Amino acid sequence: MASSASSPSSSLQANPTANQMHVSGLGLEVNPYATRYSCLKGSCKVTSMAAPAPQETNLKPTAHEQHTLAAPLAYHSAFADSDADVVLASSEGTLYRVHAYTLRTTSGLFKTLLSLPPPPGGHTVSPIPTGEPDTVLEPLLCLMCGLHTPPWPSLAALSAVLTLAQNWVSPGPIAYLRPLLKSPKFLTTDPLRVYALAAHFGFRAEAQIASTHTLTLDLLHPQHADALGAMPAVAALALVRLHRTRRDALRALLDSPERFLAGNGQPFYCSACAITPLENRTWRALKHRILRELDACAGGDALGARAMWGEGGMGVWEEARACWKAVCVKPGCAAANYDRAATVKQIQACVEGLPKVVEVDWLEESGNLD
Repeated sequence: MASSASSPSSSLQANPTANQMHVSGLGLEVNPYATRYSCLKGSCKVTSMAAPAPQETNLKPTAHEQHTLAAPLAYHSAFADSDADVVLASSEGTLYRVHAYTLRTTSGLFKTLLSLPPPPGGHTVSPIPTGEPDTVLEPLLCLMCGLHTPPWPSLAALSAVLTLAQNWVSPGPIAYLRPLLKSPKFLTTDPLRVYALAAHFGFRAEAQIASTHTLTLDLLHPQHADALGAMPAVAALALVRLHRTRRDALRALLDSPERFLAGNGQPFYCSACAITPLENRTWRALKHRILRELDACAGGDALGARAMWGEGGMGVWEEARACWKAVCVKPGCAAANYDRAATVKQIQACVEGLPKVVEVDWLEESGNLD
């Protein structure tokens, strides 16, 4: 006779999903009851659900699975503390043991991720894949744990760690890394990319400092096309506007009769004989050469006191030499048309008064990430 009671196996059913939580930045899907983690792209989805019913199976692990289970785990030497209760895995397979308290207090992402209630019986520690290489994950974890970090080999390495710190909502490491953008090592070698990074992360002061260092560059040169194209349009436009504003402002100053009376006065007579009006062809040629130089180098390096007589400096230009040699055409006068020392000093004063930093009203200052 068939029994009316159901068999034990028929009463085992999986419970419905308890709750779901979405956390942006890490790219993980977490089941706290099964402690299963899987990488996702774009955002971090945290799903909490009841543990599924156990199922009996007679399958035995294959030889490959037995070898995998027996293989030793490759822990990073600085992150191998057996007391640490969270294990992170790099994309290269290196494991990092970190205390949950450290992660919760230094990362807004992990503060949310690790706040899920534990399942009945507690968690099973499984590596959490981060999808990041060791060159990015290790420095950030060292900063979060207060460990020594080696010198940064490149601006690209610094950028990658900054990006991960932003994704993990880690204000401490960001505050440590931010001043490094002002390092002469980066500002002198690649100021355009430093400016792009500062604009991306909302670092106003660093963006302005980097913009000043870009004045040595010709932004229209093809070699800078990729860097300009990669930054937000508003950031690129602000930088181009700075370079163009300097050129337009200097042109207005060079054309000013108040600053250069002998060259721009209409008419201006020889200061010696007071009879012959000056012919200012050489002065106009010099002004055009100065503006061309500012197009190539908005900083006006060739006009500075140190570079004046060096290679490429204004002191050795043919236009400048012709200007200083120009004299009054009246027979018996031959007085110099322009006071060379006073003119050079006035030109340098005009260049020094030009704007040197980009306007950053459009840039939202990075605030507290807590």
